[in-house]
This record gives sequence, C-alpha cells and structure tokens, in this order.
Amino acid sequence: MASSPSLLVLAAVLALFSPAALAAGREERERIRVYVHERFSGPNATVGSVAPSLLGDNSTFGEVGVVDDVLRAGPDPSSREVGRYQGLFAGADLADANYFSAITLVFTAGEHRGSTLSLQGSYTFPGDEVLERAVVGGTGGFRMARGVSLLKVVSAPPEAAVFQLDLVVFTPRRRY
Repeated sequence: MASSPSLLVLAAVLALFSPAALAAGREERERIRVYVHERFSGPNATVGSVAPSLLGDNSTFGEVGVVDDVLRAGPDPSSREVGRYQGLFAGADLADANYFSAITLVFTAGEHRGSTLSLQGSYTFPGDEVLERAVVGGTGGFRMARGVSLLKVVSAPPEAAVFQLDLVVFTPRRRY
C-alpha cells in the first residue's frame, strides 16, 4: 500500500504537536552533581533511627529514621558546603530492608541558594548499585520541578559515608 503525501504531512504535524514535543520546548533541563556527607555515629551523627520496628531486632519494617546530612560541592570533607540533605525514611517492606524515603535538598550556597528539591522513592542501602529516586517538586528556581536522582557510594568508612548525587531536573521555562 502506497502512502499518500497527506498522510505523511498529518503524521509530521501530529508528531510536532505531541505532548512530549510541546513540553520539550517549554522546559529547561539542568544536570547537578553534589555530594552527600553522612555521619553514622558520635556526637555529630547526621542520621539516626527514631523509632524501632515493632516486629523486633531483625526487622526493619516500621522503623522510622531521620537524616540531616551536609551537601558539598565535592567528595572531600573540606569541599565547599552548598546545602543540606534532610528528610525521613520508614521501613516499608516486610521481607527485606527496603525503606520509603522523602528527602529535601536545601540549597544554602552557590547558584541554587534559596531553592529546594524534593526527592521521593524506595531506598535500599546502596552497595555497588545506584539508587534511583524521583524528583517530585521544588521551590525557588526549582518550582514545579520533576526529574530523577541517582545516588551512589563514593566512600564508606566505618563511621561516615560520602555519596555522589547526580540529578537531572526539568523546570518550566516560564517562572511563576
């Protein structure tokens, strides 16, 4: 069956005005890399469990914890501080140590100062794998943001850890 020129034009017009094509022209994409510096113990601990699981010591289901880590520009502990990685996590899997997490990146310095990004999703303590969570919103320069975050371990000495956090963030071109 031969295709007519009018069908080709119709297909091209539909592709041009598809929601994805329209959104592509109305959004800006930004890639951000920051480093999360976390301390597990001691007087300067930045993460902790605030409610244990009701199912006993071997279960994480129902455990609730909080985090207030430092966001830095680099993996070195002396690199410039750019904000905080704050939020909570809750054990949400009866069978494994999987958590639900809600995190807010609070930018206090640098080009994103005064803005926040909200991350949400499933959280398993990463080993060699990359932890992927959704960017579900933001404030300031990230108002109405969406995207993805990728977290991986850079170093994990016994009392602390450093994670590389890569973000791909889409925001509307028109600021509200």
